[in-house]
Amino acid sequence: MKLCLLLNVIDPKIGGVMIMGDRGTGKSTTVRSLVDLLPDIRVVVGDPFNSDPDDPEVMGPEVRERVLQGDNLPVVAAKITMVDLPLGATEDRVCGTIDIEKALTDGVKAFEPGLLAKANRGILYVDEVNLLDDHLVDVLLDSAASGWNTVEREGISISHPARFILIGSGNPEEGELRPQLLDRFGMHAQVGTVRDAELRVKIVEERARFDRDPKAFRGSYVEDQEKLQEQISSARSNLGAVQIDHDLRVKISKVCSELNVDGLRGDIVTNRAAKALAALKGRDTVTVEDIGTVIPNCLRHRLRKDPLESIDSGLLVVEKFYEVFT
Repeated sequence: MKLCLLLNVIDPKIGGVMIMGDRGTGKSTTVRSLVDLLPDIRVVVGDPFNSDPDDPEVMGPEVRERVLQGDNLPVVAAKITMVDLPLGATEDRVCGTIDIEKALTDGVKAFEPGLLAKANRGILYVDEVNLLDDHLVDVLLDSAASGWNTVEREGISISHPARFILIGSGNPEEGELRPQLLDRFGMHAQVGTVRDAELRVKIVEERARFDRDPKAFRGSYVEDQEKLQEQISSARSNLGAVQIDHDLRVKISKVCSELNVDGLRGDIVTNRAAKALAALKGRDTVTVEDIGTVIPNCLRHRLRKDPLESIDSGLLVVEKFYEVFT
């Protein structure tokens, strides 16, 4: 789970993570702690879309107009935002809607940005994603895939950038996600309850230590956290230089075709995730081990489900990987 999250931070184009696991296994805690590892970003002051002053691809409509007019934009360094999407959210709140206050007071049509605008260049986290309305999940996945959110309602037509890392978590006991929605998540992590008694005791002790003095607890991990932050930012800057051999690409696609994975998303995500892992480890070439590490998480949720199959789909992927690569 932690590896999938880190790889998505290094290369957001991987397409997000779906985390499924038992209740009380720290899924939400892990996701919410991710924000502290992320580097600061430069944003235009007072802009609801967190526009990048240097990249027109992630600028809101107003900022883009001001840039074209040659205005000097005030810029500030800000923490990457993490937006929590509650289960009861409406489509208007997610996508944005007409600004009623402005319409009534000034008599003009104005757009009031929603959660997708707030999540631009950040993280959008949906807890219990398998309980969210299907049409809302469709909206989220469309925006995550295209990087844009288009709103057409009440005489308003607006497109704004919505580039975010989509993270969903859920408990499989409460129902699965539809296969076509699962396929849109880049990676899938399965979390189980720890069975080792010693490790469970250690987790309970750490939790008690945090409750006693949260500040001291955080202080004891500052050094490790800073080291990981440096590792992530150097991986982000070196990602473009990472190469993957043609021979390895062919083998990845062979694994996907032999597992009857529909579409080509599996091939694309596995290539991207393997490159991100090589960058995280400080290398500029992808090895077979890198592919072996990421391929189960990239493909396990894309296999055709057989109701009579007792074996976990992740194990099927691993078996096929060894068969093709050795």
